[in-house]
Amino acid sequence: MKPFNGFPARMQFTSIPNIFFSQLLPQISDTAELKVTLYILARLYGKRGYPRFVSFAELISDSGLMNSLKGIAAPTKEALEKALEMATQRGTFLHLALDSGGQTQDIYFLNSQTDRQALDKIEKGELELPGLKARVKAEAQTEELPNIFSLYEENIGLLTPMIAEELKEAEKLYPIAWIGEAIKEAVSLNKRNWRYIARILENWSREGKSHGAYQRDSKKEDPDKYIKGRYGHMVRR
Repeated sequence: MKPFNGFPARMQFTSIPNIFFSQLLPQISDTAELKVTLYILARLYGKRGYPRFVSFAELISDSGLMNSLKGIAAPTKEALEKALEMATQRGTFLHLALDSGGQTQDIYFLNSQTDRQALDKIEKGELELPGLKARVKAEAQTEELPNIFSLYEENIGLLTPMIAEELKEAEKLYPIAWIGEAIKEAVSLNKRNWRYIARILENWSREGKSHGAYQRDSKKEDPDKYIKGRYGHMVRR
């Protein structure tokens, strides 16, 4: 190892937040994460304008940083990616993936109040960065599911405290959509009671709602199927 010749009489300094030494440094045990964190802090300090950020392209093209990551178990690119992931998960930096000419460009901000606000504006399209565009998030088209308690009262009858508890337990075991469909199925067969609905759900869970015998032949299904089994005596017609 070549010895360091010492600091010159005149030199530039980089400001590091005190909170880094009091809160972050004691937590960081990974050498690559520490190196990348210090490097990004230095780069951000030297930036001008608003908002200030560092791109992955900048990081990987810096020979000094990449040489410092040599000797770590993973290849330098993987070591950089892992270090960035760790620093982001720790909350040191904020990560945003933007579009740059059809290619993904990863950029990193300091996790400060100012930069959190800037990132939010970028994602909403209120703030634009030169050559970078926020990716439009496709809104999921989801059908609003009815409240199962209201659905029960509207189709089956009075919601007693005991039935309410049964419905809460069912929510933990089955998809809400299943419960709604089971209620509708019971109504169509004129079996308006919770026990029958519960048996439908149990059958779907056991046989498979999409591929089980019930789904395959639902139109020809014997409406008394769910009262002929082991728990048939519990189903009140």
